[in-house]
Amino acid sequence: MPVKSLPPTPDLGHLKHQARDLLNAHRARDAEAAQRLREFHPRLTGASDHAIFAATLRLSDAQLALAREYGFASWARLKRHVEQPAPPANLLLPHHERIQDQTFRRAVDLLDAGEVAALRRHLAQHPGLVHQHVSFEGGNYFRNPTLLEFIAENPIRRGRLPANIVDVARAILEFGPDEAARNEALGLVVTGRVPRQCGVQLALIDLLCRNGADAGMAIRGAALHHEFAAVNHLLACGAPLDLPIAAALGRVADARRLLPESTAHERHLALGMAADSGHTEIVRLLLDSGEDPDRYNPVGGHAHATPLHQAAFSGHEDVVRLLVERGARLDIKDILWHGTPAGWARHAGNTAIEQYLRERAAATHPAANDQ
Repeated sequence: MPVKSLPPTPDLGHLKHQARDLLNAHRARDAEAAQRLREFHPRLTGASDHAIFAATLRLSDAQLALAREYGFASWARLKRHVEQPAPPANLLLPHHERIQDQTFRRAVDLLDAGEVAALRRHLAQHPGLVHQHVSFEGGNYFRNPTLLEFIAENPIRRGRLPANIVDVARAILEFGPDEAARNEALGLVVTGRVPRQCGVQLALIDLLCRNGADAGMAIRGAALHHEFAAVNHLLACGAPLDLPIAAALGRVADARRLLPESTAHERHLALGMAADSGHTEIVRLLLDSGEDPDRYNPVGGHAHATPLHQAAFSGHEDVVRLLVERGARLDIKDILWHGTPAGWARHAGNTAIEQYLRERAAATHPAANDQ
């Protein structure tokens, strides 16, 4: 899920109270607390709700999870940031303006300007630069990027890419960035809207895949961000078609074929993807196979919300009605903004879906507080 943003003047005492609240919610066996701990406590990654509730947690565990939820590696780093009278880098600044290392910053500036020849000379003068990482805090991705990862303009820094960005990327690749950097760059390219809007997304995919990036590692992210041209291009580059991708693309026959051999995680993710993309028959198929519509989506797949939230926000009325008819709860609130599916429909301007959900909620729980 997206990380939470610190307020402009964060208060350490308030953050300590938030950690205690998370610990108390864990002790109360709260499903939202379990989801947050599963995503942000490294010891509980992938654990079931039962295993999370059975785990003995201390306040330090809750503080670690909370710090990571705000985009910091540890409670100590979050505390240090809050207590600094003047942070060294404003978290609201574009990432390139937060780079302290001037050699690295120069490389990013040349990249952004499309100065291929100058960038090559700079990299030749600093041969270790292509392997260097720069550290950012306060976000849930792009935390430790190499230079190659700046080619995607994701997160958005300037809102544009140089027209010759493919040549820029090729120049960086000539200096041998490692496999992890190539894979991270591909993941950012396929999930970012700027490469698509600039007409270079598919060319960058081709270049990175020809240079060893793993198309299969990037394809789910592309599908979750509705970058379906990128999804189909990644399939052409050798990414495997699995159940979540079939669900996202609405490929019903493939979903039926893949379902029997799919893992529990794939089925869980596929339900969220099918609901978000509006593929009613695949949602029905997954519900018939026993998927629970009330679970939060899995980590890495809009984990702050349920399939009903996603369908309501995306305007897929048939999916919304199917989920409700199959017993999906109407009162579950998302983790980030604490809105119900009806609230998400209202925020998206989907008035017919909002009205349907509120009418169903009123009929079921007349006193429910539906945000």
